[in-house]
Amino acid sequence: MTNTGTGTEQAAAAADIQQNPYKADFPLLAGRPDIAFLDSGATAQRPACVLDAHRTFYETMNANPLRGLYSLSVAATDAIEQVRAQIAQTIGAVDDQGRPQARDIVFTRNASESLNLVAKSFAPCVLEPGDEVAITIMEHHSNLIPWQEACRAAGARLVYLYPTKTGELTDEEISAKVGPRTKIVAVAHVSNVLGVENPIRKLADAVHAQGGYLVVDGAQSVPHMAVDVRALGMDFFAFSAHKALGPMGIGVLWGRHELLDEMLPMLTGGEMIDSVTEQEAVWAPVPEKFEAGTQDAAGIYATGEALRYLTEHVGYDAVRAREAALVAYTMERLAELPYVEIIGSPDAADHHGVISFNVQGIHPHDVASILDMSGVCIRAGHHCAQPLLTWLGVENLACCRASLAFYNDAEDVDRFIDGLETVWRTFHA
Repeated sequence: MTNTGTGTEQAAAAADIQQNPYKADFPLLAGRPDIAFLDSGATAQRPACVLDAHRTFYETMNANPLRGLYSLSVAATDAIEQVRAQIAQTIGAVDDQGRPQARDIVFTRNASESLNLVAKSFAPCVLEPGDEVAITIMEHHSNLIPWQEACRAAGARLVYLYPTKTGELTDEEISAKVGPRTKIVAVAHVSNVLGVENPIRKLADAVHAQGGYLVVDGAQSVPHMAVDVRALGMDFFAFSAHKALGPMGIGVLWGRHELLDEMLPMLTGGEMIDSVTEQEAVWAPVPEKFEAGTQDAAGIYATGEALRYLTEHVGYDAVRAREAALVAYTMERLAELPYVEIIGSPDAADHHGVISFNVQGIHPHDVASILDMSGVCIRAGHHCAQPLLTWLGVENLACCRASLAFYNDAEDVDRFIDGLETVWRTFHA
């Protein structure tokens, strides 16, 4: 699909979910018309241009970046640095003149590693006994377990912010939980279970007023919406490429430069040093000091193409308009099934591509297995959010999750609803 016209015109066209100009760009979806892929919250499909970019790197510039002065190695190095700048521009990591701050972009293996890097390398710089780290009960385990460990190591206390049953973090809850002892607030931008967008700017203002820092897990926001780390007041921001149309095995951490600069590396070895003697080592500057060993240069190169496709070829206005229409239609169709229970807000506008639910009296694993027989792909389980499901009182600590992306259409949703009717009939023949 080629975009023409204004962002408003593109968004209006994209909101027509009866049409689908996107699936043809995705080889798996184009080659498998028998499936309705509704598990993009776990990993996205990849457009052909991303697969081509991955191969192009190996065919045209395959060399170890940063390790050679010959032209292939220089080309590989330049490719990585260009993607750093592209990512910085995409997430608003720019200076006062709007220039991307590429050196503040650190490549990791995934969002989990990015968040672990902050918890293991930054938290010890600021946490002392008696301090508090505040997270929400909605956090993915990747933004929960690292803070358990960081608090245990520092003698600090882990404090939970609890939303309303529809997922809203109220001003009262923020005021009650973010106080003088709070050194770090770590929160998902968008919940991977409830789909709600958290009030990042309010959390930033609250923790900064206490002299603390805000860490944001953007794994579920970058695929769905434009992000501006400066405007939202973040201190650290993490996301994974594979949820945003890119390859698996590539993560990103952005941090304010002065904070990254004071952190110690989590991994040590090749390329992350400036000099080494028999007994000592001097770390390389940011970001190299956090990127020990050979990076997945082809994956990074393909990540750049994924973000280009997402932000330029489709555009975030179109993504948001289409996904809003898809979620609204899905919620409308689910309301026709009295045996389906929505988890979280009944308002479609609160679900950014994610709808979690259960079917009365039927285990989520059975629901997912029977849907698979109809070619419908959803996720079933605890979604790496066991504390949330415990707090919500979800039976079996498991639920079903349909996660939509702009490459879905009304036909995918209709097949999903037909599949749920088959599930119900299977157990109520």
